[in-house]
Amino acid sequence: MAQGLLLAQLGEKHDGWRIESAGVAAMEGTPASQKTLQILSEKGIDLSFHKARQINLYLMEQFALILVMERRHKHILQTQYPDFAAKIYLLSEMIGKDHEIDDPGGGTYEDYQRTAFEIESILSHGLVKIEQLATDSPG
Repeated sequence: MAQGLLLAQLGEKHDGWRIESAGVAAMEGTPASQKTLQILSEKGIDLSFHKARQINLYLMEQFALILVMERRHKHILQTQYPDFAAKIYLLSEMIGKDHEIDDPGGGTYEDYQRTAFEIESILSHGLVKIEQLATDSPG
């Protein structure tokens, strides 16, 4: 969901950027949930291409910025990949906060809507910091 929302917010502004999604416990090859696809479709965003995959060393090396939703994910990645710890952030840190974003998986349509709204809000208010970190981060 966050990948689609970020791509939509950036539009053509950052054509050369790679914005991808990977998870700490993702089931490889799984498509985005129907509720996610529906909510994004209502916003004019097509995420039908998405297939879940596990984060790995190659991906950690490829990206200047890694945004996660949960503190546990941040801790796991910083522990597994200490050389890249400085480029791993909670998404909420982009607006100077330190809170987790609930995973709506298995929840109601309204749960997915709330999550989408929260992510969109953080992205719209934190886009400048995302751009700064993505262009300034080591890696």
